[in-house]
Amino acid sequence: MKKLEIFETAMCCSTGVCGPSVDKELLRISLVFNKLEKDKDLIVNRFNLSSSPQEFMNNKVINKIINSNGIDDLPVTIVEDKVVKTKKYPTNDELAKWLALDEKVLEQAVQKPAVEL
Repeated sequence: MKKLEIFETAMCCSTGVCGPSVDKELLRISLVFNKLEKDKDLIVNRFNLSSSPQEFMNNKVINKIINSNGIDDLPVTIVEDKVVKTKKYPTNDELAKWLALDEKVLEQAVQKPAVEL
C-alpha cells in the first residue's frame, strides 16, 4: 500500500475556493486527492499548518525542514516517507509516476463536467 502525504502552508480551507479568487492549483489538488482517497490501495493525507499543527510537530522530516527553512519549502510532498517535492504541489504526471497509477485516472478527476444545453 503506497502512502502519500502533503504538508501545506496555513490557509483557511484546503480547496482554494475561499477568498477573492479561486486558486486553480489548490482546486486541482483537492479534486485529485478526493479521487485518490477512494483508492483502497493508497493512504493519502493532506496536512494544513493551521488545522493540523500537531502533524507538523510529529513528523521529524517536516519538523527539520521547517526548523531549517521556515515555511518557505511548503508545500512538501512525501511518498513512502521520502520527500519527493518541495515548494510546489505535485503535478498529475508526478503523482501518477510516484503512485504507479494511470495518469488518465487523475486527469478525469479534474475534468470539467460536460454541460448539455
